[in-house]
Amino acid sequence: MNTQELENNLRQFIGTEKLYRLTTRHLLTDGTMYLAEHAQCYWLMTAVASHLTSRIDDHFAVAKLSVTGTSAVLTLDDGNGRVLDQQHIEYTDFPMTSFQLYACWGGEFWVLMLCSEY
Repeated sequence: MNTQELENNLRQFIGTEKLYRLTTRHLLTDGTMYLAEHAQCYWLMTAVASHLTSRIDDHFAVAKLSVTGTSAVLTLDDGNGRVLDQQHIEYTDFPMTSFQLYACWGGEFWVLMLCSEY
Protein backbone atom coordinates (compact mmCIF):
# COMPACT_ATOMS: atom_id res chain seq x y z
CA MET A 1 0.00 0.00 0.00
CA ASN A 2 1.43 3.37 -0.93
CA THR A 3 1.29 6.50 1.22
CA GLN A 4 -1.65 8.03 -0.65
CA GLU A 5 -3.72 4.86 -0.26
CA LEU A 6 -2.89 4.72 3.43
CA GLU A 7 -3.88 8.36 3.95
CA ASN A 8 -7.14 7.82 2.02
CA ASN A 9 -7.97 4.71 4.02
CA LEU A 10 -7.30 6.47 7.33
CA ARG A 11 -9.90 9.12 6.43
CA GLN A 12 -12.67 6.52 6.75
CA PHE A 13 -12.21 6.31 10.54
CA ILE A 14 -14.58 8.76 12.22
CA GLY A 15 -15.23 6.82 15.41
CA THR A 16 -14.44 3.42 16.78
CA GLU A 17 -16.43 0.29 17.40
CA LYS A 18 -13.77 -1.56 19.35
CA LEU A 19 -10.79 -0.80 21.56
CA TYR A 20 -7.61 -2.87 21.39
CA ARG A 21 -5.23 -3.26 24.30
CA LEU A 22 -1.71 -1.98 23.66
CA THR A 23 -0.51 -2.08 27.28
CA THR A 24 -2.21 -2.40 30.63
CA ARG A 25 -2.94 1.36 30.58
CA HIS A 26 -3.18 2.14 26.86
CA LEU A 27 -5.78 1.28 24.24
CA LEU A 28 -5.94 1.70 20.47
CA THR A 29 -9.02 2.56 18.43
CA ASP A 30 -9.97 0.98 15.12
CA GLY A 31 -8.06 3.71 13.29
CA THR A 32 -4.84 3.55 15.28
CA MET A 33 -4.91 -0.24 15.08
CA TYR A 34 -5.33 0.00 11.29
CA LEU A 35 -2.38 2.40 11.11
CA ALA A 36 -0.21 0.20 13.35
CA GLU A 37 -0.94 -2.85 11.21
CA HIS A 38 -0.78 -1.32 7.72
CA ALA A 39 2.11 1.07 8.29
CA GLN A 40 3.86 -1.47 10.51
CA CYS A 41 4.25 1.12 13.23
CA TYR A 42 3.37 -0.51 16.52
CA TRP A 43 6.64 1.10 17.61
CA LEU A 44 4.97 4.51 17.21
CA MET A 45 2.03 3.51 19.40
CA THR A 46 4.30 2.14 22.12
CA ALA A 47 6.53 5.23 21.89
CA VAL A 48 3.52 7.51 22.41
CA ALA A 49 2.28 5.29 25.24
CA SER A 50 5.67 5.41 26.95
CA HIS A 51 5.33 9.19 27.31
CA LEU A 52 1.79 9.05 28.70
CA THR A 53 2.74 8.58 32.32
CA SER A 54 1.56 9.99 35.62
CA ARG A 55 3.66 13.09 35.04
CA ILE A 56 1.24 14.11 32.26
CA ASP A 57 -1.27 15.93 34.43
CA ASP A 58 -3.77 16.66 31.66
CA HIS A 59 -6.42 14.36 30.24
CA PHE A 60 -5.50 15.12 26.64
CA ALA A 61 -2.32 15.08 24.57
CA VAL A 62 -1.43 15.49 20.92
CA ALA A 63 1.33 13.27 19.56
CA LYS A 64 3.09 14.64 16.49
CA LEU A 65 5.60 12.69 14.44
CA SER A 66 7.81 14.69 12.06
CA VAL A 67 9.92 12.58 9.72
CA THR A 68 13.03 13.90 7.98
CA GLY A 69 14.74 11.36 5.77
CA THR A 70 15.06 8.22 7.88
CA SER A 71 14.86 9.86 11.30
CA ALA A 72 12.02 11.52 13.16
CA VAL A 73 11.01 13.56 16.16
CA LEU A 74 8.03 12.58 18.29
CA THR A 75 6.53 15.46 20.26
CA LEU A 76 3.69 15.34 22.75
CA ASP A 77 1.95 18.57 23.59
CA ASP A 78 -1.16 19.62 25.48
CA GLY A 79 -3.09 20.65 22.36
CA ASN A 80 -2.22 24.29 22.93
CA GLY A 81 1.41 24.06 21.90
CA ARG A 82 2.89 23.45 25.37
CA VAL A 83 5.39 20.63 24.86
CA LEU A 84 5.00 17.84 27.41
CA ASP A 85 7.71 15.54 26.09
CA GLN A 86 9.87 14.94 23.04
CA GLN A 87 11.85 12.01 21.64
CA HIS A 88 14.35 11.74 18.80
CA ILE A 89 13.90 8.57 16.73
CA GLU A 90 17.16 7.66 15.06
CA TYR A 91 15.68 5.46 12.33
CA THR A 92 12.20 5.05 10.89
CA ASP A 93 10.61 3.89 7.68
CA PHE A 94 7.27 5.50 8.56
CA PRO A 95 5.59 6.20 5.21
CA MET A 96 4.39 9.78 5.89
CA THR A 97 6.50 12.88 6.52
CA SER A 98 4.24 13.97 9.36
CA PHE A 99 1.44 12.46 11.37
CA GLN A 100 -0.63 13.48 14.36
CA LEU A 101 -2.84 11.53 16.75
CA TYR A 102 -4.69 12.27 19.97
CA ALA A 103 -4.47 10.61 23.36
CA CYS A 104 -7.32 10.97 25.84
CA TRP A 105 -7.45 9.79 29.42
CA GLY A 106 -10.68 7.89 30.07
CA GLY A 107 -10.32 7.57 33.83
CA GLU A 108 -8.69 4.15 33.69
CA PHE A 109 -6.92 4.03 30.32
CA TRP A 110 -5.24 6.30 27.80
CA VAL A 111 -6.96 5.90 24.42
CA LEU A 112 -4.80 6.62 21.37
CA MET A 113 -6.92 7.71 18.43
CA LEU A 114 -6.76 9.28 15.02
CA CYS A 115 -7.74 12.94 15.02
CA SER A 116 -10.83 12.05 12.96
CA GLU A 117 -11.94 9.63 15.69
CA TYR A 118 -12.01 12.28 18.42
